[in-house]
Amino acid sequence: MSENKGCNCCGDIVDLTIISNDTNKCPICKQEGKKVKNVTVRHLVKDEYETSVDSSNYSICMNENCDTVYYSENNKVQFSKEQIKVSIWFKKEADPRYACYCSKVTIDQVKEAVKDKGAQKMKDVLAITGAMRNSNCEIKNPLGVCCHEAIQQAIDEALAE
Repeated sequence: MSENKGCNCCGDIVDLTIISNDTNKCPICKQEGKKVKNVTVRHLVKDEYETSVDSSNYSICMNENCDTVYYSENNKVQFSKEQIKVSIWFKKEADPRYACYCSKVTIDQVKEAVKDKGAQKMKDVLAITGAMRNSNCEIKNPLGVCCHEAIQQAIDEALAE
């Protein structure tokens, strides 16, 4: 199954195709992961682990309770939360929980823009928070893609509260 989205927050339309594969399971929790570019992993592991990033394709474990963040397609290389430079917003006990990693805007800041400052749409939240201004998603966002979806989810949650 293929999901194709475009985002122009980084200055160009970027193909954000994510290919799902039944064999793409976390070696620890056995849940389905999402494909992530090697360059994303290389930039987000702590410096002392950078040489451990091989040329394999990687996935990110989407299970909030699993300590594994990235794992290679052959499962030879794995990186835990403690080996990553940034907190992973959807993992349990993440702090801070960024909606936009490039501009360092948290999910709480997005919700505050909606609840306390009257933002109703994405453009309002972006103007208030400064999200998506300093975009370099491929190497700053743990998924390696634009944060638009995470920001929209935070907006939707705030509107529903």
